[in-house]
Amino acid sequence: MKIFHWFKRGTGNSARGMSTRNNPFNSLFGRMALISLVVLFAVQACWFAVLTVQRPHHDAEGYARGLMLVLAAANDDARQGVRIAPALNAQLVLAANLPEGVALREPDHGQIVHLLRALRNLLPRGAQIAIDGPNRSPRLWVRYPDNPNWIVTPVDLPAAPPILVESVGMLLAAVILSLAAAWQLQRPLSRVAQSARQFGTGERPVPVEERGPRELRDLIRAFNQMMRQINDADDEKAVMLAGIAHDLKAPLTRLKLRASVLVEDDAERAHFIRDIDSLTRIVQQFLEFAASTPSTGPAVNVDGFLAEQFAHDEAGEDALFRLELLAGDGFRLPRTSLDRLVTNLVDNALEHGAPPVDIGTARHGSEWVITVRDHGEGIAPERLSDARKPFVRLDPARAGDGHCGLGLAIVGRLARELGGRCEIDNAPEHGLIVRIVVPVGADYPGADAGANNGTASQGTRAPQPVMAS
Repeated sequence: MKIFHWFKRGTGNSARGMSTRNNPFNSLFGRMALISLVVLFAVQACWFAVLTVQRPHHDAEGYARGLMLVLAAANDDARQGVRIAPALNAQLVLAANLPEGVALREPDHGQIVHLLRALRNLLPRGAQIAIDGPNRSPRLWVRYPDNPNWIVTPVDLPAAPPILVESVGMLLAAVILSLAAAWQLQRPLSRVAQSARQFGTGERPVPVEERGPRELRDLIRAFNQMMRQINDADDEKAVMLAGIAHDLKAPLTRLKLRASVLVEDDAERAHFIRDIDSLTRIVQQFLEFAASTPSTGPAVNVDGFLAEQFAHDEAGEDALFRLELLAGDGFRLPRTSLDRLVTNLVDNALEHGAPPVDIGTARHGSEWVITVRDHGEGIAPERLSDARKPFVRLDPARAGDGHCGLGLAIVGRLARELGGRCEIDNAPEHGLIVRIVVPVGADYPGADAGANNGTASQGTRAPQPVMAS
């Protein structure tokens, strides 16, 4: 009997769904970070391109202004017939008597081109400019108008300092700051999303702290108000149901007593008592559904409890219950919660399904699983989600005496109180299968003791399966 086949199949589908959820670019932070990185890289690339193009012009203009001081001083000394100061590092060459081997030319590439362009803008109209020598260490020749001499001075353009390291450092700093800003902006929304998930599963999370921009604070305030109003409505409904159910218990008890005493006909008395028992079961379901305090009590071994409660002497096709208990000693739950869980599940299976009822436990990775399966007709796939809702009867054929559609709703609430979940599905052949999935080490009364016991037992020996039919 493989009652966990569909659990494994559902786990595989969940894993495939999680692959897209775990994509970092599907989150708000991931998309904000991606947009910030794209913008930063684009701005940095534009800035680097502009700097690469404009920097030679600015460097040439600065060097040209300094060189003009030298040229102007040398030209004044030449006009006055004064010897040029050695500090100017310049000399005069008569234009009509150029030294042999000197070939004046115009530069065609390099920074010297920008320098000569800047000097032409600063020199008087009619001045001549040329260079000679190799490209790496040329000499500048300048002849002012009406001056027979060339002023010759070496050109020592400073090399452009490297900016790649500075650019990369600035880019990394900007990336870190933008990621920090994106993280801070998405944190309030992450808290709202987490609280919404908890609230959607039936928990009551604490109100989210109102932080962030004004729009986010408005959203958080509205979300907190919505949770408060829904919780207040649930509390009022629970109090009303509990009050009505509690008030009906005493009259129903008196009715049952009077029926057993006053009604003489045995058949009629049996009908009266059966109807009163049905009302009593409805009242009890109301009380269980309205209970808002989690059950407390000592933790018991789940396999041992189920084996004690449902072990049967009958075998083969006539067995009412068939057990496949494989979880071992490590699976422990509070006795009260476990009793209410299994009682509702088995009662639902017997009332709406057909025997035998398969009850199983197992451990799958980091989760404990309790599975209850009947062999009835199951539920139409489109109505499976309605089976979890309170006060919903799927069809008259599945509405037995004394039931008002609260069984699986109570089971779902108990599973959430244990930190787990309730899964409902149709069995592969026929019947309904309900799984209670509880994470290993979940925080519930007795969980620490169960975890410790489970660890000790697993460290000493493997769990011993209990199977009965």
